[in-house]
Amino acid sequence: MSNIITLDGELRTDFGKGAARQARRAGKIPAVIYGHGTDPVRVLLPAAATTLAVRGSNALLNISVEGEDTITLVKDIQRHALRQTVDHLDLLIVKKGEKVIVEVSVQIQGELIAGATLSLDHAVIAVEAEAVALPENVVANVTGLAAGTQILASDLILPEGTALAIEGNVVIATVDAAVAEEESAASAE
Repeated sequence: MSNIITLDGELRTDFGKGAARQARRAGKIPAVIYGHGTDPVRVLLPAAATTLAVRGSNALLNISVEGEDTITLVKDIQRHALRQTVDHLDLLIVKKGEKVIVEVSVQIQGELIAGATLSLDHAVIAVEAEAVALPENVVANVTGLAAGTQILASDLILPEGTALAIEGNVVIATVDAAVAEEESAASAE
């Protein structure tokens, strides 16, 4: 489940490309906090701490600005094209108890039977969970599955309090026979 990371921010008074560049040179990342019918709030966040906080998916941040705390979910990250540093963040306000839809990775667990391979169609899927208890991943158990078996979204092991935000009949992965065995069988004939 997600941890909430607290960052101290400051209100932005200057806007535009030049002001954003100047803030980045000063070790700050421009960000916008929005949602729940409130006006967008433009803030500056400390670059080093923010970069560490958003390296994982679906980061929850508690932004403290002028004594007021706001729990946010990272909605979008703009990165520099070459350096891959964080240039700007869009932060969505979330409340405890509120459900949100996020994408999480599919983790493969277990071992296939001998001679089988796995073809993963969806490495990430959309799930609905409480905003302050987001899962890091969902699990697909492949133990003992034979060639030709499909793993559907409904077969995934979801953490408690998490529901699928996609149809249950979506194929997540397929167990195939090993290619080398098929080729050797075809050449033997």
